[in-house]
Amino acid sequence: MTDNNVTWLTQEAHDKLQAELDHISGPGRTEIAERIAAARDEGDLKENGGYHAAREEQAKNEARVRELTEKLRRVQVGTPPDDGKVEPGMVVTATVAGDEMVFLFGSREMAESTDLDVYSPTSPLGAAIDGKKAGDSASYAAPSGAQITVEILDAKPYSS
Repeated sequence: MTDNNVTWLTQEAHDKLQAELDHISGPGRTEIAERIAAARDEGDLKENGGYHAAREEQAKNEARVRELTEKLRRVQVGTPPDDGKVEPGMVVTATVAGDEMVFLFGSREMAESTDLDVYSPTSPLGAAIDGKKAGDSASYAAPSGAQITVEILDAKPYSS
C-alpha cells in the first residue's frame, strides 16, 4: 500500500470500527430483514410505511457495510514512521494564515478519543501540505478564492 491510500488507525479505533462492521453485517442485518418480513406480512406494500422505512434502513446499513469493509481493507494499525513528514496519522503543528494550529492529519475515526481537529489528505489544506516537512511552506485556495499560506512547524506520529 502506498501512503496515499492508507488509513492509519489506532488499535482502539480499528477495534471499534471492526465491532461496528461485525454487528451491522451480522445481527444488525438480521434484525432489519426480520422487520422487513414482518412489515411485508401486514399486506399492501404501497401504503406500508413500516415496510418502506425498514427498506430504507436496510439500504443505509448496506452502504455502511460497504464503507467500513473498504476502509478496513486499506487500514494500517499503529502509527506512521516518525520521519517528520506530513502524512496520514501525524499530528501537525503549522502556521496557517498567520495563526499557529495543531491538528491531526488523517482520518476522523482515528481522532474519536481526542479534541484535535482533523484535516484529511483530500481537504484543500491537507492536499497542500501532504508530504511536506518542518520548514516547508505551501498554499491553498480558500472557498473565498483567497490564497492561504501554510508553514509546517512540526509533524509527529499521533498516539491516543
